Amino acid sequence: MLIVMNHNAGKKQIEAIIKAVERMGFAAAPIPGSERTAIGVLGNKGYVDDSTVLALPGVKEVIHVSKPYKLVSRDFHPRNTIVKVAGIEIGSGKRPVIMAGPCAVESEDQIMKTARAVKASGADMLRGGAFKPRTGPHTFQGMREEGLKLLSLASRESGLPFVTEVMSPDTVDMVAEYADVLQVGARNMQNFELLRELGKIKKPILLKRGMSATIEEFLAAAEYILAEGNPGVILCERGIRTFETATRNTLDLAVIPLIKEMSHLPIMVDPSHATGRRSLVPPMAKAALVAGADGLMLEVHPDPEKALSDGPQSLTLQGFDKLMKELELLISFLGS
Repeated sequence: MLIVMNHNAGKKQIEAIIKAVERMGFAAAPIPGSERTAIGVLGNKGYVDDSTVLALPGVKEVIHVSKPYKLVSRDFHPRNTIVKVAGIEIGSGKRPVIMAGPCAVESEDQIMKTARAVKASGADMLRGGAFKPRTGPHTFQGMREEGLKLLSLASRESGLPFVTEVMSPDTVDMVAEYADVLQVGARNMQNFELLRELGKIKKPILLKRGMSATIEEFLAAAEYILAEGNPGVILCERGIRTFETATRNTLDLAVIPLIKEMSHLPIMVDPSHATGRRSLVPPMAKAALVAGADGLMLEVHPDPEKALSDGPQSLTLQGFDKLMKELELLISFLGS
C-alpha cells in the first residue's frame, strides 16, 4: 500500500501517518518527492483496510500495491534512481556506462594491460573477477584477495573504478574494502543471506539476473537489498537459459523497456555472458543500447585464447577499441 500525502502536508501529519501504520503492525517507508511525500507500507501479505488512514489529516489518496517488490516498484518510487560511482552516474539517461575487463584476474600483467587499454578506448569502469563461481571444481576459481589487490592497483593507475563479484556473506566486508561496486552473479541472485548482507553496506550493488529467473523473481531479489537499507542497486540482464543451444544463453532484450516500466532501478546488459561468442558481442551490445540499457558490461582480455576463464566470449583489446568507436557513433545517433 502507498499513502500519498497532500502537497502541503506538514511534518507532524507525516509523522502521524507513520505512527498509524506502525500501530497496524506494518513498517512505514517515507518517500520524499519534489511536490509531495508518499509513505510506503511494508510487511502486509494481503489487502490492508485503508479507511483509518484515509481519515487522517494530510492524506490525498491510498494506492494498493500487490507486487512482492514494493521498494523496487515505480508505484513506490516514480522517479529513476541514479546510482553514483566515483562521479559516474548510472541511470541518469544521459550516457550509457561501459564496464570492461577480463572475466577473471589472472596476473598483474594481464589486469594492468587490460585496464590501460580499456581506459584508452573510453571505458568508464573496470570489471574483473577475483572470486569465480565455476561449474566444475577443478577449473580456475580466481585469485581471491590477491586478485582484489591487483584490481585495486589497476584501478588506481588507470583511474577507473572497478566492479567485482562477491560470492558469500562472509566475504562481503573483504570485497567492499577494495571494490567500488559489488557484483552478485547469476548463480547467487537468490542467495538471500548474501543479499541481506549487501543491503547493510553503503556501496552500490550490481545484481545479475539468474539464468532461470523470471522478471518478478529478479525484482524481488533486488527488494532484499533495498529492504535492508541500500538503495544503490544496478540490475544486469545477462541472458537466460532456454531450449536454444546455439548460444550460451538467450539474451532477453525485452526485459530492458519492461523493467523500466516496472521499476526505477537502472539496468545494464552483459552481452558477453548472454551469447558466449565473441562475434555476437558487438551486435548485441548495440542492440542493448537501442533498447534503452543504461550501460554495458563487456569481457575484454589481452589474449583470449590463453584466458583461464571465458576466453571464447572475450573481446580482444583491438576488438574492444573498434566496438567503442562504433558505440560512440550509435550513442551520438540515439541522442540526436
